[in-house]
Amino acid sequence: MSAVAMPMAAMGVTVLVAVLRNATPIIFAALGGLISDLAGSINVALEGLMLIAAFFGVIVSVHAAQWFPGLAPWMLPWLGCLAGLAMALVLAAVLALFHLELGADLIVAGIAINLLAAGLTVFLLVAIVGDKGSTAGLNSPSLPSLRMPGLAGLPLLDLLFNGEDGRGQHVLIYAALAGVAAVALFLSRTRWGTWIRAVGENRDAALAAGIPVKRMQYTALLLSGLLAGLGGIYLSMGYLTLFQANMTAGRGFLALAAIFLGRRRPAGTFAAAVLFGATASMAAWLGARHIDTQLVYMLPPLVTIAALVVAGARRRRS
Repeated sequence: MSAVAMPMAAMGVTVLVAVLRNATPIIFAALGGLISDLAGSINVALEGLMLIAAFFGVIVSVHAAQWFPGLAPWMLPWLGCLAGLAMALVLAAVLALFHLELGADLIVAGIAINLLAAGLTVFLLVAIVGDKGSTAGLNSPSLPSLRMPGLAGLPLLDLLFNGEDGRGQHVLIYAALAGVAAVALFLSRTRWGTWIRAVGENRDAALAAGIPVKRMQYTALLLSGLLAGLGGIYLSMGYLTLFQANMTAGRGFLALAAIFLGRRRPAGTFAAAVLFGATASMAAWLGARHIDTQLVYMLPPLVTIAALVVAGARRRRS
C-alpha cells in the first residue's frame, strides 16, 4: 500500500470503529425489538429498558464491593451487568404481564414503561447519589475490552481490532456483531424462532397448529428486554463509565425505526442501526467543529425520517 493510501485507509478504519461504537446500543435494542415485533408484539419500551439497565449496571457495580467484600475487582462490573439485565427483564416481564394477562394496550403500556424508567432512575439517582444529573462522582467500573494478539504486522487490522491505544475493542461491540448472526440463526433455524414468526404472521393459525402462542409472546418480549438491556449496559459501562439522566437519548426509538427500515430482517435491521450510528458519529464530528448545537441535534432524527420516507416509497413501488 502506498504512503498516501495508508493514512487514508487508517482514517477509514478509525471512522468505522467510531460508527460501530455509536451503533452498538442501537444494534442490541433493534435486535430485541425485531424479535418481539416478529411475534406480533411491538415493544415501544426499548428506551426505558435500556435506561433502567444502564442505571442499575452502574449502581450495583459501584456498591458491590461493599456488599460482597470478598469479590475480586474484575467481577464487580460483571455483577453490575447481571443486575442491569435482571432489571430490564423485570420491566419486560411487567410489560408482558400487563399486555398478555390484563389486556393492556401494548403501545400505551410501553410508553408507561418508558416514563416509569425515566422518572425512577432520576429519583433513585438523587436518593442514592445525591445528584439528579449523573453518577460522575462515583468510581464506576467498565466492562473489559478484548485485545486481539498477533496483529502487529497488519497495521489496519491491528487498528480495527485493538484501537489506537492498543487496548482492544469493548467486549459488547463484539457481542453486538455476534448477536446479529445469533438472532438470524435463532429466527430461521430453530423451532422456537419459527414459532415466534408463525405467531406474528397469523396468531389464530399458530394456535390451531398447536403452537403455544402466549408462551412465544412472553419469550419474545423477554428476549427483547434482555437485548435492550445489553444496549443500556454498553452505554453506561462501555461507551461511557457513568450513568446520566436520560442517557439513552432516543436510541430506543431509533432502534424501532431500524426494524422497519431494515424490512424486519436481521441483516437489514443491522444495516439500518449502523446507518444511525454513522449519523451519531457525524453529529459528534459537527459538534466538535462548533456547528450550531440545534443543527447537530437535528441530524439523527432528520436522517431517520428521510430513511423511512425512502423505504416507504420503495415499498409502495414494489
